[in-house]
Amino acid sequence: MTKQLTVAVVGATGAVGSKMMEQLIKRKFPIGEIKFLASARSAGKPIEFNGKTYTIEEATPEAFEGVNIALFSAGGSVSALLAPEAAKRGAVVIDNTSHFRMDPTVPLVVPEVNREDLAKHKGIIANPNCSTIQMVAALEPIRAAFGLTKVIVSTYQAVSGAGISAIEELKAQSENWDAGKNVEANILPSGGDKRHYPIARNVIPQIDKFTDNGFTYEEMKMINETKKIMHAPELSVAATCVRVPVVSGHSESVYIELENEASVQEIFEVLRNAPGIVLEDDISTQTYPMPIYAEGEDATFVGRIRQDLDNKKGFHLWIVSDNLLKGAALNSIQIAEAMLEDNLL
Repeated sequence: MTKQLTVAVVGATGAVGSKMMEQLIKRKFPIGEIKFLASARSAGKPIEFNGKTYTIEEATPEAFEGVNIALFSAGGSVSALLAPEAAKRGAVVIDNTSHFRMDPTVPLVVPEVNREDLAKHKGIIANPNCSTIQMVAALEPIRAAFGLTKVIVSTYQAVSGAGISAIEELKAQSENWDAGKNVEANILPSGGDKRHYPIARNVIPQIDKFTDNGFTYEEMKMINETKKIMHAPELSVAATCVRVPVVSGHSESVYIELENEASVQEIFEVLRNAPGIVLEDDISTQTYPMPIYAEGEDATFVGRIRQDLDNKKGFHLWIVSDNLLKGAALNSIQIAEAMLEDNLL
C-alpha cells in the first residue's frame, strides 16, 4: 500500500499554487491529509480541493508540525522565512521560488535530468526557473548522447510567468486597444522596476530587473541554473529573455554546440526516446511546437531541429512547454513523486 502523506501547500491561491492543487488531484498523489497555508490576511478563507472545502490557515512555523511535504509558491521572502522552519519540523520543502536555487547545499532538480540529486537534500529542494526546466529537459538527452559545449537561448515567455495580475493586465490592455481607450501598464517588465510598458501588441526584452553585467536576473537564472542542474560549470551558456503577449506557454529558440558530431536524425531518435519530451518536427506538414497547443499539456515539445550551416557540431532547436505545468507545478509534484518512489520520505 502506498504511504499516505500529509501535504501543506503554501500560496495555493496563486497561479502556480492553483496548478499544484490540480496536479495533486490529477496524478492521484497519495494524500492522507492536506492543509493550505497563507498570510494572516487570507487565513480563515475557504478553499476548494478535490470536492471538499478547507479553511486556509496562517502560515506559521508551528503549522508545519506533522507535515511530510510542503509545497511552497508564495514568493521568495515567504520561503526564506518559513522553509527552514518547515524543514526543521521534519517536512521536505519543495520550493518554487528562486530563493534557494543557487544555494550549494540545496538540490536544484528536474527529475528527468538530475533525479539522483534528491538524495542529497537537507530538508529543502528547489524547483528551477520555468524557462530553465523545459530547456534542460530537452537538452539533457542530447548532452548525454553527444556531449554539449555551448548553449545560446532566446526566450519568448508568456505573461503567466509574472502571475495572475500580469494575465489580467494583458487582457485589460488588449480590450482597451480594441476599444480605442488609454492603455495602462503597471506590472511588466518587472513590478519592482522604475518603468512599465504595455505587453498587448508588444514584446518586452526585459524579464526581471537588470544586473550589473547587463543581463537580467531572469537571464542569469537560466545561465547559472543550467550549469548547476547539469553539473557542468564549464558549459558556455548565454540567454536573452523576452516577454511576449501569450497567456501561457514559454517558447525558446536554442542554439547548441556538441562535443561530438551528430546528424539531425540521430538527435530525432534521442528525443523520441527521452522521458517527458514530445518531438514535433515535420516541415513537410508545418508541424512544430506552439504554445497555444502546449497549454495544459505535461510534456516539453521540441521541433525545428536543424544543423547549423557553418558548424557541423551546431544545431538549432525550438522548445515549447506550459510554464505553469512542467515549468512549475508539475515539476514540483514530479519531485515529490520521485522522493516517494526512491524512499526518500
